[in-house]
Amino acid sequence: MRGSASLPITVLLVVAPGLAVAQFRALAVAITAAFLLSILAHWRAHRRLPWPAARPALVLAAALLGWCVVSALWSPEGPRALRSTASLAALLVLGSMTAAAMMREAPAHLRRLGPALFIGLALGAALLAFDHASGNWFRLAVRGFPDMPHIGSGLKPAMSFFALMLPLALAVRAVPLVARLALALVGVGLAVWMPGDAARYALLAGLGAAGVALLAPVLVSRVAAGALAGFILVAPLLIGAVTARAPDLSGLPFSAIHRVLIWDFVTERIAERPLLGWGMESSRAIPDGVRLFAPETLIRFGLDSAEERRWFTMAASQRLPLHPHNASLQIWLELGVVGAVLAAALAASLLLASGTGALAAGVVGVVTSASVTGLLSFGVWQPWWVAALMLCVVSVAALRRQ
Repeated sequence: MRGSASLPITVLLVVAPGLAVAQFRALAVAITAAFLLSILAHWRAHRRLPWPAARPALVLAAALLGWCVVSALWSPEGPRALRSTASLAALLVLGSMTAAAMMREAPAHLRRLGPALFIGLALGAALLAFDHASGNWFRLAVRGFPDMPHIGSGLKPAMSFFALMLPLALAVRAVPLVARLALALVGVGLAVWMPGDAARYALLAGLGAAGVALLAPVLVSRVAAGALAGFILVAPLLIGAVTARAPDLSGLPFSAIHRVLIWDFVTERIAERPLLGWGMESSRAIPDGVRLFAPETLIRFGLDSAEERRWFTMAASQRLPLHPHNASLQIWLELGVVGAVLAAALAASLLLASGTGALAAGVVGVVTSASVTGLLSFGVWQPWWVAALMLCVVSVAALRRQ
């Protein structure tokens, strides 16, 4: 295995969950470095670069990034849009080349990759539990014990990464089934205990979808592909129809209320430019996005208590803080119907290419977890999150080859 293209990825899978706990943004650097080392190892062994085949998912991803470049022409954040697209393109190229290298590896070189994924997640779970139970001692120690009253919120991305990778670990046949089931139970326990509703729902949904897919992998993959693509295409209509009815939100947590109010604002902006969108990265500069919600908007959603009015007069409670906290709405807002069609096709192609058996079930679980996280939490273009998704692609390629 020494000197093989799989070695950097194997090492990365062991350390990545723990690194996500220490500093989740470092994942982008670590994953990029591992991809580069893997490509270099492949070149040293074969004296040629592992160029990927033009598979549908890769073509669609490239087309989506191409449209991001075009949309930068009318984006109010044009320079940022081009920088973000260049970063995403680099991750796509490196990740695709690394996946191609995995597909050309000798199966014997890949035998430790699955157990590495399992061990890394087990270590990550232990570190998540320790940090949360100790009042975030580990994360404070990494930062030199600064005064950070909200340090605990940083565990949410780490838990999202754990939820993303966990369904794949269930497909590692080199690890005893009892151990895999035990890790899944630990994950459920962490999801219930740890902060962050989005990560909790993503983990439970991912494991549940993977379990259902084990019964009929091909059928479930096709149904999931249609459902996810369909939701992406109709998201503004569906969510807009719900917010237009102005449901009473007074019983929800403030973070959930804020998301619904953001989505109400975003669907209105999407309706203004539905074809081409406002341009890549324009979520940061949508007109009136930095303003607070009007009192009549709060009253419309049943938010008339003194505490609710006080919470939504804080600067952090803007109509659109950086991104919509919903991947489908962000794509519609920034890239319009063209971007939505490409994104829907890309999501469907990934699921339709999942194959059969336990690994296909793992892919369904990963895509489900990623979808739940994307629909509730991070921005679409965040480098560490895109890098994590590319790591999943590489891991699937390696497990399939094995």
